[in-house]
Amino acid sequence: MASLTAAVQTSRSGSASSSKQRSGMTTQRRFRLLDNKTLVFLSLASMLHCALADGKTLVLLDNLNIRDTHSMFFRSLADRGFDLAFKTADDPSLSLIKYGQFLYDHLIIFAPSVEGKIYIYFLHLIQNGVFTFMACDPLRELGSECGIEFDEEKTAVIDHHNFDVSDPGEHTLIVAAPENLLKAPTIVGKPTNKPVLFKGVGMVADPENPLVLDILTGSSTSYSFFPDRPISQYPHAVGKNTLLIAGLQARNNARVVFSGSLDFFSDSFFNSAVQKATPGSPRHEQNGNMDLAEALSRWVFKEAGVLRVGAVTHHPVGETTPPAAYTITDLVEFSIVIEMLSEGRWVPFDGDDIQLEFVRIDPFVRTYLKKNGGKYSVQFTLPDVYGVFQFKVDYNRLGFTHLYSSTQVSVRPLQHTQYERFIPSAFPYYASVFSMMAGLFVFSIVFLHMKEKEKSD
Repeated sequence: MASLTAAVQTSRSGSASSSKQRSGMTTQRRFRLLDNKTLVFLSLASMLHCALADGKTLVLLDNLNIRDTHSMFFRSLADRGFDLAFKTADDPSLSLIKYGQFLYDHLIIFAPSVEGKIYIYFLHLIQNGVFTFMACDPLRELGSECGIEFDEEKTAVIDHHNFDVSDPGEHTLIVAAPENLLKAPTIVGKPTNKPVLFKGVGMVADPENPLVLDILTGSSTSYSFFPDRPISQYPHAVGKNTLLIAGLQARNNARVVFSGSLDFFSDSFFNSAVQKATPGSPRHEQNGNMDLAEALSRWVFKEAGVLRVGAVTHHPVGETTPPAAYTITDLVEFSIVIEMLSEGRWVPFDGDDIQLEFVRIDPFVRTYLKKNGGKYSVQFTLPDVYGVFQFKVDYNRLGFTHLYSSTQVSVRPLQHTQYERFIPSAFPYYASVFSMMAGLFVFSIVFLHMKEKEKSD
């Protein structure tokens, strides 16, 4: 582990002084490591650009036995094209960065003994969206930075109404119903009726953090506490607020997933049948752990839910090229190509809720884009206001990367030759002018040709 810290510290020697101070403070403080049977921290942050499945992946393990106990999960990654390199956390030859370049496209950490002080470097990776990594360890401060708070050491999620028949008696082997999953097929996969097995620690999310995703929650009868102690105080997490799996997509599209259970990804859980201990409960020969784990890995490694902007065009209706500057009240056409990554290929995105805004500080026009073949387009009239505007598409939907496109244009007023010769609203004034001219003409004729009668003597 010391070699991992040294490798990252060497690459970060040019960091700002504030980062050094924070790292120094973290070095002086180590986190308490929780029992790896009751708590797992799973974090996956993905690259800003598309992370295709052909990237080299470092799998950091506490011991090589985890490679065997979680072989099905690793095999699913290898079958999808990931090049997995397994190493232990205390490997002296371990290096993440060389000559300022990242040696791996993705980093998977299944090492409960990794010291918590390394979290500051992973925060840096999340903030820059450069690395993809998976960690399983109670790095509490990293969770706090992402809006997730873990329960205390040696606590577990307990549910006296939704536990498996194979539970030893503590009611900590939870059977989570598929209804408790986040309603986002891009993240959790297609809807299914398979329950999920879970045994681990509970979490709660920061209600003021809008980026946190409640991927899998406990039932209304669940809570997090010490399984071997009577309840003497209000539990850390209760009911639907108990998070079993949580996630976050940062504003730079980096993705993070937290799981309270390492066993969730194990072969024993993948192959286990599920049946609630309550009388009359049906038996499921296959649980939903493997499907959910695969869906989460696809989302986090950016194999799913990735959008990109293609060609963006705008021009007056009837023309094909944009002018140097538009004129107020012009009829314009805007089009944008939006693509989605599917099975390693970019395909047209199918959406009916994409909006276009024509903005000058505030939106003057907001309208839906209509799908036309492989692109989205719309025609609208520019406002009767001149200035510097932007064609802006800001698409932010659950499970998808944040899509943003902005094109700046100028809108000028009418030239003096473009104004109407006669304005309809001025017709009364025109009538008054011509009536005065006609009156003057009549008066002139009368005045010039009227002759006074001569007075008789």
